Amino acid sequence: MTEPALDAVIVGGGHNGLVAAAYLARAGRRVQVLERLDHVGGAAVSAHAFDGVDARLSRYSYLVSLLPRRIITDLGARIRLSRRRYSSYTPDPATAGSTGLLIGPQPTFDAIGADADAAGFDDFYRRCGLITTRIWPTLLQPLRSRAEMRRDVLSGQDAETAAAWDALIERPIGEAITAAVSHDLVRGVMATDALIGTFAATDDPSLIQNVCFLYHLIGGGTGDWDVPIGGMGAVSGALAAAAAGFGAEIVTGAEVYAINPDGEVCYRHAGSARRVRAEHVLANVTPTVLADLLGEPAPATAPGAQVKVNLMLRRLPRLRDESVTPEQAFGGTFHINETFSQLDGAYEAAAAGRVPDPLPCEIYCHSLTDPSILSEELRASGAQTLTIFGLHTPHSLAVGDPDRMRDRLTSAVLNSLNSVLAEPIQDVLMEDAAGRLCIESKTTADLEQTLGMTAGNIFHGALQWPFTEDDAPRDTAAQRWGVATGHDRILLCGSGSVRGGAVSGIGGHNAAMAVLESA
Repeated sequence: MTEPALDAVIVGGGHNGLVAAAYLARAGRRVQVLERLDHVGGAAVSAHAFDGVDARLSRYSYLVSLLPRRIITDLGARIRLSRRRYSSYTPDPATAGSTGLLIGPQPTFDAIGADADAAGFDDFYRRCGLITTRIWPTLLQPLRSRAEMRRDVLSGQDAETAAAWDALIERPIGEAITAAVSHDLVRGVMATDALIGTFAATDDPSLIQNVCFLYHLIGGGTGDWDVPIGGMGAVSGALAAAAAGFGAEIVTGAEVYAINPDGEVCYRHAGSARRVRAEHVLANVTPTVLADLLGEPAPATAPGAQVKVNLMLRRLPRLRDESVTPEQAFGGTFHINETFSQLDGAYEAAAAGRVPDPLPCEIYCHSLTDPSILSEELRASGAQTLTIFGLHTPHSLAVGDPDRMRDRLTSAVLNSLNSVLAEPIQDVLMEDAAGRLCIESKTTADLEQTLGMTAGNIFHGALQWPFTEDDAPRDTAAQRWGVATGHDRILLCGSGSVRGGAVSGIGGHNAAMAVLESA
């Protein structure tokens, strides 16, 4: 057997792979990143999505919450994030959008007749913070067991913290939400964080919605979601520059087609079949893709459940609610048809094989917070970008006839948006150089086809608690860091790791720590 040529080969050049490469190269390890596409970044990329329109849209992922400042500092990555002025705006479907709830410096609970919920809303998130602020620092540490995490979180705390643990970790999150507030819309605003990218009801006994909720609130201990200045491509670009600066070799256009458990990786590049051996192989692909590369049976996985639509506007649309400006409404997360009852009703419809009507959606306007993604001409004209994220659209709805379903889901998104606007969104859409409306849609089928995300799951599978169960083994470095596979030399380093998911870099960091610990 020949000696390994490298200390680590990283399969997949998404942001987690780049983080792992940077940490290992910084530690003096010989590292090579193999990326199938002609660019790195995976889902954290920017693109000129519309022909002749000089705007760099974050094509897939859009906001940053889980990327620890420590990773940015450790790697010297030039990543800048900006806080949005408003948290969210939600038009009330009961009034066809003529009133709504604005969460920001001065929340408008009175506008929807929910004054009585203001205190409960604030107290709910205060109690969540008792848990999230204590769990957040552990994500860059070896895994704790469930009992250890509970002990550490509750150590020296009172009964209120224990009750908060039970509400977030042990019982369906829908119970805590409905106990805290009574207004259907306010409950919905709170519940959406449990459902984005996860196909579940708020009372699902599996608690997969609770895991999703925890990750949406845990970033920085506060759950603030920030806008990456320059778009998502700037984040990946900074991480790639850091990795290369430390000496990692990044090879694009390198399609890996087989991995051997002894550390051999076979790939095609520039028309030739090649192979390389490494002490460790870090897989920044889904567990299902990794199983295929190893020639093993595919593991069980959870399908994705979202559709994403990018729009380019000549200006922001007019609202039916005249008490808020479009800049306020779109300055945070714009919730559409996401009352508590609408969310659970949409889940039931989708579970029965139907596209929900109306479709619950959320909107993000990157350009209001970061106009640098637009050319000077577009900025001067008042143009804006919108990203719409449709919930409860499971992969089963997108397959079969992907093009037809993409069109159908796009229509469902636009119809849902139009239900709360004072003018059709189509009236303010820009046209590209060929006269086509600036609409770009990405379904779970598109994510699977383009990015290799199995069943279009943006988390590479079901999210997992940021701790292990009490009987889970932690004998090896990979097990202790939550990146183990069935083979000692093969580690997960992406969203499929125990604390992966979203744009965090945590999976890459933890895989690198496991490699360094096992040396």
